[in-house]
Amino acid sequence: MTGLTSAKAIGNEVQELDSVVVRFAGDSGDGMQLTGTQFSVATALEGSDLSTFPDFPAEIRAPVGTTFGVSAFQINFGSVEVSTAGDEPDVLVAMNPAALKVNMSNLREGGLIILDEGAFNDKNLKKAGYASNPLDDESLSHFEVKRLDITKMTVEAVKEFGLGNKDSLRCKNMWTLGLLLWMFGRKRQPIIDWMNEKFARKPELAEANVAALNAGHAFGETAEMASNLRRYQINKYKEEAGLYRTVNGNQSLTWGILAGSQLAELQLVLGSYPITPASPLLHSLSGLKEFGVITFQAEDEIAAICGAIGASFAGGLGLTTSSGPGIALKTEALGLAISTELPLIVVDIQRAGPSTGLPTKTEQSDLYQAVWGRNGDAPLVVLSVSNSTDGFEVGIEAVRLATKYMTPVMILSDGYIANASEPWKIPDINDYEPFPAKFHTDPEGFHPFLRDPETLARAWAKPGTPDLMHRIGGIEKDYNSGHISYDADNHQKMTDVRKAKIDNIANDIPLQEVAQGAAGGKLAIVGWGSTYGAIHQGVKRAREEGLDVSHIHLRNIWPLPRNLEELLKSYDKVIVAEMNVGQLNTLLRSQYLLDTQLLSKVSGQPFKISEITAVIHENLGESK
Repeated sequence: MTGLTSAKAIGNEVQELDSVVVRFAGDSGDGMQLTGTQFSVATALEGSDLSTFPDFPAEIRAPVGTTFGVSAFQINFGSVEVSTAGDEPDVLVAMNPAALKVNMSNLREGGLIILDEGAFNDKNLKKAGYASNPLDDESLSHFEVKRLDITKMTVEAVKEFGLGNKDSLRCKNMWTLGLLLWMFGRKRQPIIDWMNEKFARKPELAEANVAALNAGHAFGETAEMASNLRRYQINKYKEEAGLYRTVNGNQSLTWGILAGSQLAELQLVLGSYPITPASPLLHSLSGLKEFGVITFQAEDEIAAICGAIGASFAGGLGLTTSSGPGIALKTEALGLAISTELPLIVVDIQRAGPSTGLPTKTEQSDLYQAVWGRNGDAPLVVLSVSNSTDGFEVGIEAVRLATKYMTPVMILSDGYIANASEPWKIPDINDYEPFPAKFHTDPEGFHPFLRDPETLARAWAKPGTPDLMHRIGGIEKDYNSGHISYDADNHQKMTDVRKAKIDNIANDIPLQEVAQGAAGGKLAIVGWGSTYGAIHQGVKRAREEGLDVSHIHLRNIWPLPRNLEELLKSYDKVIVAEMNVGQLNTLLRSQYLLDTQLLSKVSGQPFKISEITAVIHENLGESK
């Protein structure tokens, strides 16, 4: 963040900031995700650039007041370009002692803490593991602390609505939101409209929450002098003209795949089994029946992908979604899709592993599984999503490659991208060139493994097409007839052709560009997936210092862009930054015999900008 340190006063009341990082933290029942989301909406409507980071536990309901039940929502917003949720919060809202204990170490020195003093009782302090009350010792001396009895003021604000104690306390998040809206000059009306709609059938709850929101806002206005509270001004970010909305990674990916199916003129059929953090794709697509989308929740991951393969065999576009553990279960069926050479979209929203791991924490450790994780020589296309808005373009590209080359395409996203939100300029679908799928209808000389001589894609014939009766399956087929074959030379040929088909796709994807900096130089930071924002900002800051460093970010994981080897070898040193123990690094070293170096992080948390700048300084020192 550059916010509070780059502030300037406007008159005597308001400080102008370039950007600021705010983190809401409380018990998982305190509504922190809701509070953060609504604050993000109000912020987006004011024209700020923003990036969010919902950080919550996997437990449906951890014991109240414990550190492992803390839920947080972080937002970085400003009048300058924002591409990450920020390294260190400038403002921490702590609704209980556990929230303070979990998040205090990440707060920047001198940062502002707004805490609910009413929650700092002996019972909650004990649950959080405090030996003494941090409000009574020197442990918070490095921060600016505002002790507000939010619990008491919320109960007072909503008492006229006759709610029980439990429902009254649930309004604390709205009181807090009202105060933050006042501090940063955001409007309340969009939140009020949303609450009236949400609680349309329970108007007493809507009225109570609105009252709490207004009370928090009014407290800021009236207590400004007495409590030394300040207001801040974040000016609008100058975006390209157009219609915008906030979008998270799962939403943009969902709409991208749907748009791709429309451009291919195919009916989209999703077979899926619920799993965090991929389930929202199933939720979103099940609500898009007006586009002809068919969704079914299968009894398990294997049934889900097999249903999707069946849809593609029948002439639709099969899609299956999951996370790492689910993708592992789909593996055998994925080999079937490769053997039958059917188009199939496979989405892997990665989470921290192995096994069930940390379901709500992010990681990039499925790259090996995506590129190599099958029995036999079974190549397919692997694409990667880089941020919350990138999924739309990646989804369309995945459908184009899957249908043109008759192959499964796996899309790698991760938990951070899936849940994080950014402003998105809504594209015009008319700007995209349609790529209608081609179905074989000529019975003359037909067999199912006839191939396009240019793409090596096999013929796609819908079942029921006159005189095109055929069979496909997981047993090897004869190259010349499509019948089952155990011939040794034929298996060699079919294996070579399947590999050549995927390798050839390198000629149909864009050359690798340098995201920031120049081709050639002292140092390149290479990344993929959700590391984009941190690398982008880290390299940007280093270049502003005059350091010779560039940023290269991969969308095409397999096959790799055909110019990538030459590009990487144009730098004196290449560092691969990724949230695993070196999977892309291993891949690049094996393909190009390059002495690349690894910057690894496997903590369930995204990279910080400071971690990128540190490795740049470590390798370049003061050289420019």
